[in-house]
Amino acid sequence: MAAQQNSSPVVLFTSVGRRVELLRSFLRAYESLGMSSRIVALDIDPLAPALQEADIPYLVPRVTSSDYVSVLVEICRNERVSLVFPLIDPDIAVLAANRSVIEATGARVAVIPTAVTEITADKWQTTCFFQDLNLPIPQSWLPGQFLERDLTYPVFIKPRRGSAAQNTFKVRNEQELAFFVDYVPDPIIQEYLPGPEITNDVICDLDGAVLAVVSRQRIEVRSGEVSKGVTIYNPAITAACVKIAQALPAVGPITVQCMMMDGVPYFTEINARLGGGIPLGIAAGVDAPRWLLAKAAGISFDLPQLGSYQTGLYLTRYDDSFLLTESDREQMASHRL
Repeated sequence: MAAQQNSSPVVLFTSVGRRVELLRSFLRAYESLGMSSRIVALDIDPLAPALQEADIPYLVPRVTSSDYVSVLVEICRNERVSLVFPLIDPDIAVLAANRSVIEATGARVAVIPTAVTEITADKWQTTCFFQDLNLPIPQSWLPGQFLERDLTYPVFIKPRRGSAAQNTFKVRNEQELAFFVDYVPDPIIQEYLPGPEITNDVICDLDGAVLAVVSRQRIEVRSGEVSKGVTIYNPAITAACVKIAQALPAVGPITVQCMMMDGVPYFTEINARLGGGIPLGIAAGVDAPRWLLAKAAGISFDLPQLGSYQTGLYLTRYDDSFLLTESDREQMASHRL
């Protein structure tokens, strides 16, 4: 089998947390390609569930620590890492800023260029970026940039640099807005869009080529991550996502958020990483783990046409558990350099 003639790429995920499904999808992809899995997973917590699925788990300093990059580089060198994927937003700018030192180990970093990390991190800059691409956006203001007559309630307020839907609120009147402008850190105020909300997994390779776009309508969300959803296809959304990925440019997978109103998608956010709901897209036929591993290993594969995935496929999630003894926990806690 041709796949067995290629060495297995070593994939490293930062801040794996609860991303058990994602690691399992990569494990299946290794198997489908006839390769032995080599997944390195990092986290700060020995009880992070996804560490239990990794071939090589490591506990590392927080991404804000002065030691983080040196530890990451040493892990990449020791484990001969091929690909590095961020899984939470705070990791993106750090990986981008230190791309050269990380890639000097032989790894490639699936993260956008440093020059555009601010565009994706700052919701105001994201909105301006979409506007420059002539894409529909909700009306948006910063504090002090609007008159009361500009606003039609309800409006929506969120932090410019927020994540996981923290400190986001529907604001119903002038009194609530006065409160939340002070309460929400560095906020952006936007026209309230009724939805539904569509999350789009835009699968790009590390050279920026768009391999696929899969759209998922959010039905229910918990802590900013989809708990119930369904795949849809909208050609206008797909075309816009390709335009966004090429304009950044994307390096590795990104997710793009939009809200629907009167049948029109209004674009709101970019998360420059693998989205939390991507297992639904994978199940629908967008096998990003397999394609990314095959690319890294130099294995050819057939790429389906954009939009040729299963629509009407529903995801509904539940909690599962790993049970660890004290000695298990201590052993996991010992996985440090």
